[in-house]
Amino acid sequence: MPNPRLASRYAKSLVDLALERNALEEVYKDMLFLQKVCKSSKDFVTLLKSPVIKADKKVAILEAVTGSEITELTAAFNRLLVTKGRESNLPEIIAAFIEQYKQHKGIQTVRLTTATPVSDALKQQIVDQVQSQIANKTIDLTAVVNEDILGGFKLEIGDTLVDASVAYDLNKIKAQFMNNDFIYKIR
Repeated sequence: MPNPRLASRYAKSLVDLALERNALEEVYKDMLFLQKVCKSSKDFVTLLKSPVIKADKKVAILEAVTGSEITELTAAFNRLLVTKGRESNLPEIIAAFIEQYKQHKGIQTVRLTTATPVSDALKQQIVDQVQSQIANKTIDLTAVVNEDILGGFKLEIGDTLVDASVAYDLNKIKAQFMNNDFIYKIR
């Protein structure tokens, strides 16, 4: 069951500890690695959530999967999660950590969705345009291809969505036709 408050608290604790030990960048790289592992292996996430598998087995499996890829601080954090019975929340904690890291560093995530891949020059133009609107922030642009939008683009900046897609326009036109007050309705 998703628990964003719990994930946020554990992530904040890890951010604070990493800052205290001057290891924020290393822990961030560890979290990116763990996020990649969680996204690539549904079995790994299922294993973390399983109440049947004992804690010592989960620690052994976590250490076997991560090996020497993560720092000792992150490995100790993972062991703490298992000890506290919070290992099932690891994917959420990772996402919360990455969000808090970006907030701490002043990085704004921007998501661009288009129907076809866009060139690097166009991506740079979008980054420059957004940069001019948002002061003192570094822009992290993620480009996604979704053919369902038919054309145009969607741009997500934090909580703001700019939907200039053809699919959006077609849905607006469809809604206008469905609610046409000028046609006499029979029945």
